[in-house]
Amino acid sequence: MTVASIPEPGASRPDTGLLLIYGGTFDPVHNGHLAIARRARDELNAPVRLMPAADPPHRPPPGADARQRTHMLELATAGEPGLQVDRRELRRAARQPGVPSWTVDTLREIRAEIGTTAPVALLMGADSLLGLPTWHAWEHLLDLAHLVIADRPGNALDGQLPEVLAARLRDAWAVDAACLRERPAGWVWRLHQPLQAESATAVRGLIAAGGDWRGLVPGAVATYIAAHGLYGCATA
Repeated sequence: MTVASIPEPGASRPDTGLLLIYGGTFDPVHNGHLAIARRARDELNAPVRLMPAADPPHRPPPGADARQRTHMLELATAGEPGLQVDRRELRRAARQPGVPSWTVDTLREIRAEIGTTAPVALLMGADSLLGLPTWHAWEHLLDLAHLVIADRPGNALDGQLPEVLAARLRDAWAVDAACLRERPAGWVWRLHQPLQAESATAVRGLIAAGGDWRGLVPGAVATYIAAHGLYGCATA
C-alpha cells in the first residue's frame, strides 16, 4: 500500500495510504514532540504532517508568534524523512482573521482535498484525548479520522475515562495498528512510546530562568531561540 499524501490540484484520485496529522502549538517544538512524531511514523509506516496552530485571535501569542513557531518546527524537521510541516491552519487564519481554527474544520478541509476513502489519523497525547469533550464539535472527529494516542505506562488512560468520552470511544479501540488502514476513520489506537520528560512549559520556564534547556530542543531550534531572544532568553 502506498503512503498517503495530499495531492496537488488536478490529481486524478486520492492516495489510499495512511496520513498522520500532528497538530499543536509547538511553543517551542522540543525533543519530546519529535520522539512522538518519529515513533508514529515508524510504527505505522506513514508520513506525519506537523501542523502548528495559528495565534489565538483574542490574546497575545502564547510565547513565540505563529511565524516563529512554524520556522522552529521547520528547522526541527529539516532532513527528517516522513516528517513535514503543514501550514494550513496559519493560512486559514490569514484568510479568516479572528475566526478560531477548529480541528474539526481542519479535518474537513483535508477530506475535501483527499476524498473520503483514504485513511487519516489525528495524532495526540493522552492528556489531549482526556480533554477531547471540551473541543469544538469533538463528537465528529472520529467520523473524519482515526485517533492515534501517544501513550505511556501509568498515564490517565489506564484509569477511568470521563463518562461521555468513554461512551463515544467504547467500540472504537483498535485491536492492532493494521485496523487504521482498513477504513478511513473511526478507530482509536494507543501508540506506546518511551517516557519523555520534555514539555513546552518546562522548556519555556528553564529558558526564562536561565537554566539548562538547550539539550531539550533540537540544536537549530536552540540557536534560533537564543538569536531572537525568545521566551526571555538573554541574547549575546
